[in-house]
Amino acid sequence: MARGVWMQRFARWHIWLGWLVGVPVVMWLVSGLLMVITPIEEVRGNHLRIEVEEPALPPDTNIAVALPDDPSRPVKSVTTAMERGKVVTTITYADDSIERYNSAGEAIAPITDVEARMIVREGIKGGDRVASVQSFDADAVPFDFRRPVDVWQVTLEDGTRIYVNRQTGVIEAVRTRWWRFFDFLFGLHVMDLETREPGPNPWVLVFSTLAVLGATLGCILMFRRRKARVTA
Repeated sequence: MARGVWMQRFARWHIWLGWLVGVPVVMWLVSGLLMVITPIEEVRGNHLRIEVEEPALPPDTNIAVALPDDPSRPVKSVTTAMERGKVVTTITYADDSIERYNSAGEAIAPITDVEARMIVREGIKGGDRVASVQSFDADAVPFDFRRPVDVWQVTLEDGTRIYVNRQTGVIEAVRTRWWRFFDFLFGLHVMDLETREPGPNPWVLVFSTLAVLGATLGCILMFRRRKARVTA
């Protein structure tokens, strides 16, 4: 008798838990399904990038750059490479700030909007169809970029946004319209529309725990139904 009462309670709890966790479970399943429809390389816009092969450094390259003697700004790395046909030396400091110099040892100014357009035209398929160019500082970048880097946002006519590093001219990210929709789905999937971080999240923990309890109750109720059929 007591067992029957508990089974009835389990059945009621199972139904209520089913209603409670049904919506987030469906949301997880649908968002996960939509996210795997398109290959991740296409979501990231890799198919739009044009590989630009830079020539090797000339054997007689003269690097006329003196390292700064400033204990308050320790140097993390120094690299010299060909960039768009020119020899460029980049000094990266411990705070991730950088300085760039040409082969004559002269400081290179940050990338201009005209140069950003040229970089996108040469490095992105359809990059010649630019709708707008806007500058963003590292502490105020758009949400679909989310990196503390000074960038140019080059928006194409089809809505694709290309982010060009204002210091180095590197294309940091390609954000298509599908990427932004994918990013929204990912936020739903991890139940964090504010940061999109898949780490510990109280909503995920709560609904996951409730879902496990509901599934456990469902497994227990299967024995009740089996016994009822045998008795019948």
